[in-house]
Amino acid sequence: MPPSPSPTVSDLDAHLGFHLRAVSNHVSQAFAGKLAGQGVTTAEWVVLRALYGAPPTAPSQLAARLGLTRGAITKLADRLIAKAFLTRTASPEDGRAQTLALTPAGTALVPDLAALADRNDADCFGVLDATERATLKALLARIAAHCRITAAPVE
Repeated sequence: MPPSPSPTVSDLDAHLGFHLRAVSNHVSQAFAGKLAGQGVTTAEWVVLRALYGAPPTAPSQLAARLGLTRGAITKLADRLIAKAFLTRTASPEDGRAQTLALTPAGTALVPDLAALADRNDADCFGVLDATERATLKALLARIAAHCRITAAPVE
């Protein structure tokens, strides 16, 4: 006979993190699917959006702003350069330093990808009214600040 469950062991769905993860997984996977149709990953989208409207940016500055490692930025930049969405150029002030900037194709793509992000949010959070969405956003921001979460979500 199996031992009876301990009354001190909480159910999975008793945890807010369980529900948060379920929603997060759904939202993230739905968005990743929409981006895949455009040939872009979520991490690449984050970099493209960060560079949209920005002057040429040093990879180290981009890494710091997004909370990613320089190595991660280099790998993402290499992939986006191969897709002709990004350029890497020697800095005019210091030829050893490099900057990243969107190509015209990358600049043209960002509004389309942003529309996909907006549509994904509407699909997933449209059940909430504007006040509820604002409250949820504020609560999540407060939790992120409490947990010192500063990195951009790329996975």
